[in-house]
Amino acid sequence: MIQGQDGVADSPGSPAGDVYDWYQRGVKLLEEGSPAAAASLLERAADAEPESRSIREALARAQFNSKRYAEAADSFRWIVNANPAEDYAHYGLGMALWRTGDIEGAQEPLAVAAAMRPDLRHYVSALTQIRATLHARQA
Repeated sequence: MIQGQDGVADSPGSPAGDVYDWYQRGVKLLEEGSPAAAASLLERAADAEPESRSIREALARAQFNSKRYAEAADSFRWIVNANPAEDYAHYGLGMALWRTGDIEGAQEPLAVAAAMRPDLRHYVSALTQIRATLHARQA
């Protein structure tokens, strides 16, 4: 193994830089429309800094945008468990569960997000759609 500048052992093929560099590049890739590449860098950053909520949120967004919904749900759930006051994490968890087909599971986190931020129309709209779908299934 090769020692990187940050003291972390680098393996052949590992990205250059330190955890902060990986995070910054991952966020930039996500913003530029390359979520799969972003997820790859952000996964490495999350492995190196497992308690970082900002890295986890960026990773969850990259996973979601890469259509890796079950993994995104796990990442958003980690954030919710670490800080239940994160409305965006509740919303992301609900949306990721919805995309996996877990409509019933999506309802609670979306309801929490909408209750926390009723001013955000996309939170309320997602909850309304979920509830309408569940109601239609029961009818």
